[in-house]
Amino acid sequence: MEALDLEKLKYPIGKFEFPTEFSPEYISDKIHEIESFPERLKKETIHLTDEQLDTPYRPDGWTIRQVIHHCAESHMNCYIRIKWALTENNPVIKPYDENLWSHLPDNLKMPIEPTLTLLEGLHFRLAFIMKNLSYEDLEKSFIHPENNSEYKIKLLIATYAWHGNHHLAHITTLKKDKNWK
Repeated sequence: MEALDLEKLKYPIGKFEFPTEFSPEYISDKIHEIESFPERLKKETIHLTDEQLDTPYRPDGWTIRQVIHHCAESHMNCYIRIKWALTENNPVIKPYDENLWSHLPDNLKMPIEPTLTLLEGLHFRLAFIMKNLSYEDLEKSFIHPENNSEYKIKLLIATYAWHGNHHLAHITTLKKDKNWK
């Protein structure tokens, strides 16, 4: 497989691009993407067979099942990071190794329905808290220790909107390539 093809499979909607402006409309649009993610994900995955769920979206990539469980884990971390940033002064967050997590038994074997349900509640909470952030809240931040960088909540909103769309595109691209309904 050519590097260009593999890159397109890894990033079907492109790599995350840092916004140049965080207008109220932009933030609102991203919150809506986050809010609607569980329903969009469920629509694309709920009728897939176990064989389809256990199909990697690219060579050496995660299976659809792993992607779904990863989204819940990643977005739970997002929620906790927002809470820390809102309640502590620029806290240092705890990173996790998403690849190691993706190879634990729950990510490899567990049905997707409980995770889809978890995502519904989680994203309701994420959207609720995000819709109620003030301008000052959007500027609050945390430190990620892997690169000692500061991340503001407004960037987290943009990142996680992209993240959901990114992984959803992994699934829809695979479904299209395999001619799955």
